[in-house]
Amino acid sequence: MKHQLSWKVGGQQGEGIESTGEIFSKALNRLCYFLYAYRHFSSRIKGGHTNNKVRVSTSRVNTIADDLDILLAFDQETIDLNYYELHSDGIIIADSKFKPVKPEDTEAKFYSVPFTEMAAELGTPLMKNMVAIGATCAIINLNPAVFADVVKEMFGKKGETVVQKNMEAINQGYTFMEEHLGDAPTPLALAQADGQQRLFMIGNDAIAFGALAAGVRIMAAYPITPASEIMEYLIDKLPELGGTVIQTEDEMAAATMAIGSNYAGTRSFTASAGPGLSLMMESIGLSGMTETPLVVVDTQRGGPSTGLPTKQEQSDLMAMIYGTHGEIPKVVIAPSTAEEAFYDTIEAFNIAEEYQCPVILLSDLQLSLGKQTVEPFDFNNIEIRRGKLKTDEIVLEDEIAYFKRYELTEDGVSPRVIPGTKNGIHHVTGVEHDETGKPSEASANRKLQMDKRMRKLDKLTERFPNPITVYAPHEKPELLLVGFNSTLGAIGEAMSRLEEEGIKVNHMHIRLIHPFPATAVLPFIEAAENVLVVENNATGQLEKLIKMNVGYTDKMKSLLKYDGNPFQPIHLYNASKELLKHVYHYV
Repeated sequence: MKHQLSWKVGGQQGEGIESTGEIFSKALNRLCYFLYAYRHFSSRIKGGHTNNKVRVSTSRVNTIADDLDILLAFDQETIDLNYYELHSDGIIIADSKFKPVKPEDTEAKFYSVPFTEMAAELGTPLMKNMVAIGATCAIINLNPAVFADVVKEMFGKKGETVVQKNMEAINQGYTFMEEHLGDAPTPLALAQADGQQRLFMIGNDAIAFGALAAGVRIMAAYPITPASEIMEYLIDKLPELGGTVIQTEDEMAAATMAIGSNYAGTRSFTASAGPGLSLMMESIGLSGMTETPLVVVDTQRGGPSTGLPTKQEQSDLMAMIYGTHGEIPKVVIAPSTAEEAFYDTIEAFNIAEEYQCPVILLSDLQLSLGKQTVEPFDFNNIEIRRGKLKTDEIVLEDEIAYFKRYELTEDGVSPRVIPGTKNGIHHVTGVEHDETGKPSEASANRKLQMDKRMRKLDKLTERFPNPITVYAPHEKPELLLVGFNSTLGAIGEAMSRLEEEGIKVNHMHIRLIHPFPATAVLPFIEAAENVLVVENNATGQLEKLIKMNVGYTDKMKSLLKYDGNPFQPIHLYNASKELLKHVYHYV
């Protein structure tokens, strides 16, 4: 019995590849397996190779697998592009319609199955993906009946006949494959799961759900990959809570509309990707200068410009910290899993209101669109903090005085009011201003207001719940692996493999990017003999950030990947071994 299985389905975009993976993984989630799914897709509506790789396990997994057990192919291109991932006991199941050819340099077993032909006999060739799922069931010893509820949910609106036909397609695929396997043992039978029900969602859904839990009632956004699912989720859910999603004409309008809504007292935000964030930078500066709360989600993708809109990258790091002109207090948070994304989204809204500044929630394509098992959220731990928001009548020194919206306070955070609050009148402008908001270019005032704004975040690194996530079994490790966002799973697995070989490895993941938690990071950098920083960009942005804040440039190395694909554990394992071999002459 296998405790872990890696399965991939591939074909041309528009052939139902995504729905095939969705049906397969949903059913296995309901059987209580741990899952991690990642889609490779083209930046067009139809055509071009696409695949969906699903990892199934009886224990938690946080990244895609190095290799592949089963490859379902709807065209020859899928075989040619993906067969190299198959291990020697792997299996290719291909649609006989395209006369599939098995590559000569693979030991994987090869089965040609008439997916399209069997589906056409049932009424439509579109059901070929159901036949393929049925064939998979025979390979992994899974009763096709487990798909009944999922098929009914997906096709129930089309009528009972359609549901029955799809189930019949699954059963026929199962029967065909079972007959061709003969009396041989089921090749890749899965062990039973633990019976505990868990959530299964993409990171974008976790972010959107976190926004709901944080009390958001307005989202203003312009659709863009890979952020659009946040908008789509809330279009469905926000109206049930009296909220709304507004599709704006561009990202600049989205950011300023979110600022206006927050100014009016309603928790609001926007979400985009790198190109959209570039357009929002002036508005983010406006949030900083007017001290209006603003949460922006950046789902990183391949750049620059349009770049690789459907591929993985982590190259917005420096832009999110330093992109705005001038200097403002700004917070950048980088969750690593869908579970962290939910809680960090809530914290982002609390921080934005407490410190009256822009907060950027930094994700990446693998985290935003990768679908993963998530433990049920603990709603008892959710706290809404609105900071120095005055809702009662304000008492002023005299009748003609204005409210000191930008009062020079010790902690840098001034009292805030919702428009209409009695005696709360003040001026709001993007130019420099005095305590009441009146424009002022006086040099003394400029320094006082700048100092006030910039000291807001002095204590944030101490207050932030989890600025870093550390897996540190060793006081003096030979190697410290460091990352942020979605590299957590690959780093964790590489660490385990190295530990099995007797190599002392620690792992640190940075969750609060800015202001940088130097005090928390420094001891782990100091203790390690070597530091390997893992990131999906070409210039080592996280490594540079660490060096800027904690030093130790001599012991730090970068492992960079910027080809559009996520890291796999084997990449980090090999790089770590190469580094240690170079340093310690390991054999």
